[in-house]
Parts: sequence; structure tokens; C-alpha cells
Amino acid sequence: MLNPQSLIRKGLPKGHFKDRLVRVLLGATTYFIVLIAALLFAKIIKDGAPVLFTSQAPYVDLGFLLDKNQTLHVFDDAQGVRHQLPASAYNDYLKQHEGAPIYNPQTFSYSGGGIVGPIVGTALLTIGSMILALFFGVCAAIYLSEYAKQNPFIHAVRLAILNLAGIPSIVFGLFGFAVFVLAVPVITSTPSDRSLLTLPLFIGDYMLSFQGWNSSLMAGCATLACMILPVIITASEESLRAVPQGFRDASLAMGATRWQTIRKCVLPFSLPGILTSSLLAITRVAGETAPIMFTAAVAAKDDLPWESLAHPFDLLSSQVQALPYHIYTLAARIPASEYTRRAQYGSVFVFLILVMALSLGSMVLRAKLRAKLKW
Repeated sequence: MLNPQSLIRKGLPKGHFKDRLVRVLLGATTYFIVLIAALLFAKIIKDGAPVLFTSQAPYVDLGFLLDKNQTLHVFDDAQGVRHQLPASAYNDYLKQHEGAPIYNPQTFSYSGGGIVGPIVGTALLTIGSMILALFFGVCAAIYLSEYAKQNPFIHAVRLAILNLAGIPSIVFGLFGFAVFVLAVPVITSTPSDRSLLTLPLFIGDYMLSFQGWNSSLMAGCATLACMILPVIITASEESLRAVPQGFRDASLAMGATRWQTIRKCVLPFSLPGILTSSLLAITRVAGETAPIMFTAAVAAKDDLPWESLAHPFDLLSSQVQALPYHIYTLAARIPASEYTRRAQYGSVFVFLILVMALSLGSMVLRAKLRAKLKW
């Protein structure tokens, strides 16, 4: 038996100092990551906040948030005054000063006006993809957790789902382009020339044409939903398994069917975990560029998605702008200058606020559900 006095005389064991060293290294790594993130956010806030906020009421540049994106025109007038005007204001200036000379004219695409189009497009893509992914993801999780027999095939399915989570987003973009844009079947009376296959339906002139949805909001939502399905399925299945088995046994013992047990006793208590997976999915969907580049997004669009539509459902077949793609266009395709900086940093700052708002909304909803559902 060890004598405590001998341990005191010999001092602390050597493993204690190794433990402290490991603790310091791990702590330093963690705080270094936090520092990098803080510096990044500080840079975005420092350069982007002055674009969005002003010193006069209403203290927010509503034009930047609510105006449509336009080309920025920079020029000098006869008095040597430098003007920076979006395309609409530039045309009004030319009408009001007809014949007046203009010096050193320059144009910067996508750098004038506001960003209401990209904001609306990002919101539509995020909401649409989350609806699809939550529906199919939760259904798949319920089957895998509650109905499927645990056999090698089901284990292989789970492994495939986990592997899908590690596929780069550019691959999902190419998949969405090949399937949803070019090949998915649609019912139409006038098939496209590039249709891969047409099958008659014997209902009037309608036929099933494998021609895809073209580049559209619907194709973009479907592609993003496929990309986040692995995260939602895995997290939802774990949430369902976390519900005590006693809940199921008690419900079944009282005569409830399997589906009634799942709907009344399992799903309500697993909702906080499912919302956690949706929280992770929202932040990824809102920030993706590659998938929507191939399936839904355009750099410039004169109208908002719901404008100039003959039918409300035409919204699903229209292309949209998106903040990630808009930022990519400003950063990669437009030469950087003092005139494009406002659009670049302002768009990044608004995008950061939008993602934070979506995340906070999910966190608040999850906290309320957790407070109500306890066992």
C-alpha cells in the first residue's frame, strides 16, 4: 500500500507536468483559432459596417439593402467634380445635363445600387432547400432508426450516407447540373430538342420528357438539399435514438401502432436534435457558391424573382441572384478598386448578418422546444 507521506517527499509525479503541458498546448490552439476568427470578423465589420450604417436617421443605408444591383458609373464633370452613380441615376444625370461634357468615364459592373436581389435569392434558396432536405432527411432517419432491420445492407447505407457528407460541394454542383438541370423528367406537350428521352402519356399531347428543369430556383434548391441530406439524416437518426426506449414500449403496450408511437412519443422529443442538424445545414446552404453557380444563380438580373411572372409557379423555374455568387463575382471577376470596395465589403457584411440571423432563429426555436420537452 502506498504511503501518502512518500508521495509528498518525492513530489508530484512526472505525468502531472506532461498533463499540464498538454493542457496548455490544447488551450493555446483553441484560443488561437478563436483569435483568427475574431480578427476575420473584425475585418469584415470594420470595412462593411460603414457601408450599411450611417450617422443620420434611419441610421441604415436602406438604398444598399432595397435597391436593385446596377453598374456603377464614375466620371468627372466640367468643374472637376468626381461622380459615382448607379446606372439609373447616371441616365437621369445625362438627361438633366444634356450636352454637358463628361471626363474620365469608368464603369464597374455589379458595383452600384443595392443588393436586394442577392438577398432575396439567398433566402429563397435556403428556405427551399431546407424544406426539401428536412422532409426527405427526417423520413430517411425515421426509417433507418425505427423500421429498418439492422443488417449488412443497412450498415452499408449508413456508411454511404457518411461518405456523402465528405464530398466537395463542386461535385454536388456538377451532379445537380447533370441531373436536375439537364435530365430530370418533366411533363410537357412541347419537349425540348435536347431531351434525352420522351415517353407518351396518352393524355392529350402530353409526354414525359427527360429534359431537366434548366437553370432555375427549383434545380438549385434540389441540389443544395442533396448536399445537406447526409448531415440531417445522421443527426436526426441520432436524435431519434436518444429518446428512451421506454417511451416506445409504453406506447405500444397501450395499443398504439408503430406510426402513432413515432408521431406522438418519439418525434416531439427528438425535435431539438433535428433542429440542431438544421442549424448546421442552414449555415452551409446559405454560404455555398459552387452548387448554385451551375444550377440556379446569375450574376445580374433586372427583376426580382417574382416580378414579370405570368403564374406564381413560374418562380420555381426562374433564375435568381445569390449573395455568395454575387460576392464571388465582385471579388474574382471585377478588378478591385476603391469604387468596388463598397459593394464587396458591404455584401460580405450583410451576408454575415443574414447567416447569423438564420442561425440565431434556429437556436431560439431549439431552446424553446428543449424547455418544453423534457423527460
